Amino acid sequence: MRASFPDEVLEHVLVFLTRHRDRNAVSLVCKAWYKAEGWSRREVFIGNCYSLSPQHLVRRFPKITSVIMKGRPRFTDFGFVPRNWGAYVYPWIQTMAMHYPWLEELRLKRMTVCDESLAMIARSFSNFRALSLTSCDGFSTDGLAEITRHCRNLAELELQENDIEFRSGEWLTGFPETYTSLVSLNFATVRSHVNYVDFVGLERLVARCPLLKKLKLNKEITLDQLQRLLQLSPNLVELGTGSYSQKLSLPQTALGNCNSLRSLSVIWEVVPVFVHTLYPVCANLTSLNLSDVLLPTTDFQELISHCPKLQRLLVQDDVGDKGLQTAAMTCKDLRELRVFPVGEEGCATEEGLRAISEGCPNLRKILYFCRQMTNAAMVTFARNCERMTHFRLCIMKVYETDHVTKEPLDEGFGAICRQCKDLKRLALSGLLTDKTFEYIGWFAKNLETLSIAFAGDTDLGMQYVLGGCTKLRKLEIRDCPFGDEALLAGVHKYNSMRSLWMSTCQITPLGCEFLAKKNRLLNVEIINEHERSQQQVEKLYVYRTIAGQRADAPPCVETL
Repeated sequence: MRASFPDEVLEHVLVFLTRHRDRNAVSLVCKAWYKAEGWSRREVFIGNCYSLSPQHLVRRFPKITSVIMKGRPRFTDFGFVPRNWGAYVYPWIQTMAMHYPWLEELRLKRMTVCDESLAMIARSFSNFRALSLTSCDGFSTDGLAEITRHCRNLAELELQENDIEFRSGEWLTGFPETYTSLVSLNFATVRSHVNYVDFVGLERLVARCPLLKKLKLNKEITLDQLQRLLQLSPNLVELGTGSYSQKLSLPQTALGNCNSLRSLSVIWEVVPVFVHTLYPVCANLTSLNLSDVLLPTTDFQELISHCPKLQRLLVQDDVGDKGLQTAAMTCKDLRELRVFPVGEEGCATEEGLRAISEGCPNLRKILYFCRQMTNAAMVTFARNCERMTHFRLCIMKVYETDHVTKEPLDEGFGAICRQCKDLKRLALSGLLTDKTFEYIGWFAKNLETLSIAFAGDTDLGMQYVLGGCTKLRKLEIRDCPFGDEALLAGVHKYNSMRSLWMSTCQITPLGCEFLAKKNRLLNVEIINEHERSQQQVEKLYVYRTIAGQRADAPPCVETL
């Protein structure tokens, strides 16, 4: 098929396509469109850094200005992946420095980033504007100082849940005196001391950046310092407070002057007597993050009753069902809710879930840790929140049955899959039989990510999922009775998926070897942190790739 107009015209038309999936679809039309799409693309998302090589990237997309890339599997967050597993960003930075000197934006997640990588970023990309590091490791505050000193056009610096070696606080004072372009700064989870000199540097930075919209501070920032920063940045849209537990009370006028504030993250401990100082901004908030705050139920109820416009709420489960019921009565336009556990037992129950579904019909995403659950509550939830796209339920004890009937929770999850036609992400919990997986295969036709733990009876459960979920991209399984027959049921399915993770299941090295021989486009990695067993594989990670076997795998990773 030949293009009916010049490539230059087609490239200008394709610029208006911003969604990655739309662009991927366009590239499959014909060779001319494939070439034009590659030349016109400016942003690229790489869901697995080993799915291709840096050389593949620069050949396919020669004009990239923004790169989003993920490295290690998600189970890294739970300690299942060895620290030296891989996902080193340095080779990528080397290649991009040679081919993309105009690069403006780099967002990395679960990757190893050394100080040399940060120094190369700072010195190679003259118009660099945004750096986001989430759950990364391998670097120190010296590397961050390279970024702040040399990236003169930096607008965004996002540091979230990283393992950073603290050497000095000079990275905060490294911004040049002529620097005024900062729009977003997040160092809420950076465990570094902020002394007087560091704070003065931060204060001067905030004062000379009129475009600053997002500021998230770590626990070293006191209430007095927070007040001074707020007076210098009245146009903030998103704020993350520092420590909220000193004896000094933040005057209500300090927050009251922030008329543009829409998102508030109270990152560290809160003394209940200070909660009232948050009230002046609550009326216009659309996002409230209390996931790191132990707040008594009554104080949470009083606070949330002032937040009628909330669309996103993160909270700990110690607010209990009563706190969630108050949220349901107040936040009628809630779109996303995450309820995190405080202890091992859990405080929230099916009553909180039911209340949220009855009061928040526009809910799209939920992560819900709880003590107990019933099929009836999930059926009610599915009926009330049919537009749900992300449903993740985590019961604190494994193999928990319906709290009332003592039956498996098959029917509850079946209702979620049946009623929520747009469901894209699902995490299972409780006592589940193969019937749940049969429901998933029948009804969850738009499912992209499925997380399974301590569930299922036989290999049929996994086979139902692989056979029925045509859009499945990520499958995460741990502590389930699935063996080689279940694994090999997806021998051709895995080509269309990003990855498969299985740990503490019943798969064998022989089954993994057969999978690797049958599908050469897959990297089949066996992770054995202990001596390899001939009867059972400890951990298995399977992903599609056009780069072949990786060269940086540690000894505990065997690639078949």
